[in-house]
Order: sequence, then structure tokens, then C-alpha cells
Amino acid sequence: MKVGVFSVCRMMLSLFGTERLASLDLGITTAWIAAFTILTASIIAMTKTDLKARLAYSTVSQLSYIVLGVAMLVPNGVTGGLIHIANHAFSKISLFFCAGAIICATSKTDIRDMGGLVRQMPATLAIFAIAALSMIGVPPVGGFVSKWFLAVGALDIHNTGLLAVILVSSILNAYYFGEVILRGFFGKPPEGEVAVAGTLESTAHMRLMIYPMAVASALSILWGLYPDLFLKIIRLKIG
Repeated sequence: MKVGVFSVCRMMLSLFGTERLASLDLGITTAWIAAFTILTASIIAMTKTDLKARLAYSTVSQLSYIVLGVAMLVPNGVTGGLIHIANHAFSKISLFFCAGAIICATSKTDIRDMGGLVRQMPATLAIFAIAALSMIGVPPVGGFVSKWFLAVGALDIHNTGLLAVILVSSILNAYYFGEVILRGFFGKPPEGEVAVAGTLESTAHMRLMIYPMAVASALSILWGLYPDLFLKIIRLKIG
């Protein structure tokens, strides 16, 4: 899916160019299509109780931020969109790693059954929370940098509608990720379930699962604290 989004952005920037797209009024049209996808996918994600399904629809929404930023055709918007390629990659892989660890350890897929899970899987829930905060756009995690540039890009083109979409979608992100975090940290375990603190992360294979997701979430924080690193690595040049 991300390859498709990258290909669309590459065509817009390298094949057509920002000036040609602007002259044909295709930039703002594409931006509004992406905005519609962002909001629609976020709303659908809110209705899903299966954790992997919620993350999947979140991915559709988050990848549309990339197209939205590039379609603004201004440096700040394009920068935000391209930075979000890396930010989303590290944050979302952390979330899916966490989901896989939860399913592997508990066989639970329904968010409603994950109350109080932090008692048994504290590291997994902490990493999930960090990655979710990045998707929402809370500093100092990488997603904040993406959404900051996107918001500034919307202001640069004087489009309060797109700015509103970015803000509203972030609120929707907070709702559907926040539900998982609140249930996991503060919810009650399912009736009849006895939770023994830390037991589900004590085995060797579970510890091996934790290491890669911890690294991915740490990189999310790194991009949030030092966003210029990503721009230097890819040698981004925006006119």
C-alpha cells in the first residue's frame, strides 16, 4: 500500500511537477480526495472492535496524509507528506508488532477484551501508547512533526478547510487509539480472568518480540526530536 502512495507522490513531483499540477488545478483536487479518504477511513476505524482491523483502516487514513501534503504543492506541505512516510512506517510497524504480540500471548483480537492488559504486558502496552501518540500527532513523537508541516502547508495556501480536516482527523485518531490505550491501562479484565503481573512477557520468545517494536518506537521518538535527520538522509530538495 505504501509503495502505491510513494509512486503517486513520485509521479506528482517528478513526472508532472508542482507547477504543471498547479496550472491544471489538480493539486487542490487531489488534496480534497485525500482529505475525504482521511476522514472516511478514520470514521470506519472507530467502528471496528478487532484490533488489526482498526489498525488497517488507520493505515488507509494515515497514508492519505502523505498524498494530502504533496498535493498542497507548497514546500511545507510536501515536506510534511514526505516526512510522514518514515514517521508512519516506524509508528505503524510498532503498532502491528504490538498487536501481534498481544494476539500471540493472549489470543485476544477484540479491543473490548483487552481491559487491564498492562498488568500482564506492560512493555507492549507502553510501546503501543508511544506509537499511537505519534499517529495522533502528539509531541515529541514523529507524527507531530508531520502534522505540523501539513498544518503550516494548509495555512500557506490559505485553505482553512484542509486545516480543519487535519485537526478533526487528529481528534478521530485520538478517539480510536485512545480507546485501546485507556482499556489496556485502566480497564477491568474480562469477567473470570485472573491477571498475574508481567507473566505474559516473561518468556524468551515474547522478549524477542519486544526488542524490534521497542527499536521502531524509539526511532519514532528520534524523528520527532530530530526531524532534520530524515531530510538530510534522503537529501530532500523542494523548490
